[in-house]
Amino acid sequence: MTSSSPTFNLEHDVVYGAAERLSPLVRRVTAKNPSRFTFMGTGTYIIGNGDVAIVDPGPVDDNHVDALVAAVDGETVTHLLITHTHGDHSPAASVLQTHFDCPTVGFGPHPIDRPDPASSQSAVSEADSHSGERTSMFGFDPLPDDDAPKAESDADGYKADHANDWDFTPDVVASHGEQIGGSSWTIESLHTPGHISNHLCFALAEEQALFSGDHVMGWSTTIIPPPDGNLNSYLDSLRLLLPRSEQIYYPTHGAPITDPQVLVPALLAHRENRTAQILDCMTDGIDTIKQMVLRMYTHVVPQLYDAAGASVMSHLRALHETGAIACSDTEPGPMSVYTLS
Repeated sequence: MTSSSPTFNLEHDVVYGAAERLSPLVRRVTAKNPSRFTFMGTGTYIIGNGDVAIVDPGPVDDNHVDALVAAVDGETVTHLLITHTHGDHSPAASVLQTHFDCPTVGFGPHPIDRPDPASSQSAVSEADSHSGERTSMFGFDPLPDDDAPKAESDADGYKADHANDWDFTPDVVASHGEQIGGSSWTIESLHTPGHISNHLCFALAEEQALFSGDHVMGWSTTIIPPPDGNLNSYLDSLRLLLPRSEQIYYPTHGAPITDPQVLVPALLAHRENRTAQILDCMTDGIDTIKQMVLRMYTHVVPQLYDAAGASVMSHLRALHETGAIACSDTEPGPMSVYTLS
């Protein structure tokens, strides 16, 4: 396996609302919901010509929905394909179904029951991790209000209460290896849990292309958010892609990935290196996530410490699952004390 770090592509110019032709069978319409988690926004893909499928309709945003409806004017939408139930991917499906008589296709509804925000600290923490609010779940000093990171796209509909799409249930449940066909295209669904347990990728046979959702992105590593994100599952899902033949990936955020055979092994190596760094920390007696972040992420600004902490916690949860480490609590948490087993 390669030991190189992933090379990310931050060059991604978009024209919001325009239907951009990417290949003979693929068009993209980008929603204007840029943020630290969506990059330049949600890229909704249209597959086919005449009879078409739409991948990841995106957030409920009138301008984006109108742009999608205009993009397929005169065509028949046969399927709405959903990679997963985060609020920048699936909510607009219900709105599009008022325009098109077609089913939604996904692995399943959101896997975690809707929490009560008034009583669930985990729900507050999860919302904060998406919204970028200043409260630290790992014990970092609060930032002054002027320095606190903001969710850049709040005005465009990507808000903390949209972090999960609790209301989505697919009309058609697509299991791993399921075939979905149109007049000019054939899709295979791939179950790729990790970022969230109901994540799917969609492989387009005619163009050796993969719609990779948030599983593989060319601009950033993938967040593994608790409680449903699972690093061990994510690594297995990356390994699932290694023997496959797709030559181009279309992530929901960022530019197409033209070197997936290089990027996917590099992402695996990057995660393995992070795990080694965490074990080195513990060998040296560094036993909290806060301390690990301060040692491992000297190159990042304090505004990103919580994001780094979430990444470290996903690795600690994975190590705890395999019995490699122990923690002071029943389950690994943001304030737990960690020790080698």
